[in-house]
Amino acid sequence: MQYHDRLETLSKRFDEIDAALADTSGGFDQARFTALMRERAAIEETVATFRALGALLREIAENDALRADRSDPDLCALAEEEAPALRERRVALEAQLQELMLPRDPNDTKDIFIEIRAGAGGDEAGIFAGDLLRMYTRFAEGMRMRVELLSESENEAGGYKEAVVAVKGGEPYRWFKYESGVHRVQRVPTTEAAGRIHTSTATVAVLPEVEDDGEIEIRSTDLEIDTFKASGAGGQHVNKTESAIRITHKPTGIIVACSEERSQLQNRERAMGMLRAQLADRQRREREETEGALRRSQVGTGDRSEKIRTYNYPQDRITDHRINQNFQNIKAILDGDMEKLVVELQKDEKARLLAGETVGSGSAA
Repeated sequence: MQYHDRLETLSKRFDEIDAALADTSGGFDQARFTALMRERAAIEETVATFRALGALLREIAENDALRADRSDPDLCALAEEEAPALRERRVALEAQLQELMLPRDPNDTKDIFIEIRAGAGGDEAGIFAGDLLRMYTRFAEGMRMRVELLSESENEAGGYKEAVVAVKGGEPYRWFKYESGVHRVQRVPTTEAAGRIHTSTATVAVLPEVEDDGEIEIRSTDLEIDTFKASGAGGQHVNKTESAIRITHKPTGIIVACSEERSQLQNRERAMGMLRAQLADRQRREREETEGALRRSQVGTGDRSEKIRTYNYPQDRITDHRINQNFQNIKAILDGDMEKLVVELQKDEKARLLAGETVGSGSAA
């Protein structure tokens, strides 16, 4: 079986983890306990599927022995009847196991920042940015993730020029990474008296959080830090009421801000986390381009033509252009019912990974 040795190793490691968790002789170590639980959760489904397949293979072997034994015709006939169902279960488990053994995105379990900005389309683009913010917030909450608004800049029409949220818990990057890019909406704006259909855009960037472990070097001399009133216009220095933070990274020109926490220290910590995520994303893209991947920036310019998804209100249809697939009921999806859309994107990613595995795997054992 392909991956058999790796699966045996994972199965043994799973038992080692359970034994370590049950061993209290050395006292309780919270950090070690958390690390072991995280490792156990990461391999649990794979190990369970591998063991289920092993049990099924033993059952198939026993059934084959009964089929070959002609001394009891009735038992042999029953075994023959059961054989197709056993084969189907084997195929299903082997396919599931193959998917589970695909390389996982190392960022899948990380908490994330989602940045949403109005693109082309004036006030309507800002309203649409607000629609996307609501969709992501409700979807995340429905998945029992925690959503924290870090900064926002509203427009006069009730939408957003930009908004940044943090999403924590429940593998948020795994569920939101496909949202990076330009989203296009076609509808009659509430601000349009003539009732004409307008096309507007909003840009989304999804960035995994980066631990402050020194891997991303940020020198204090490269930072320009401004404080301002959280409830007022940015940049207005108002003595002791200043709690919001804006940080400019001078070498790259990246600007991040956080105004939603109660203290200046908390806002500074959040803003630094956002900056690390931005710098890590920049480094990754530069590395991929150097290696020949030539990946475009997540956000692009916000032009209407640079789209990953179109929300067509007149036809009540959302089209994801990366998988060329349509989804009906825009209202429900924008109210947070977007799991079916994400699942299709996950399936597409798995299919492409499987195709890559097939090309490169040869006749692995």
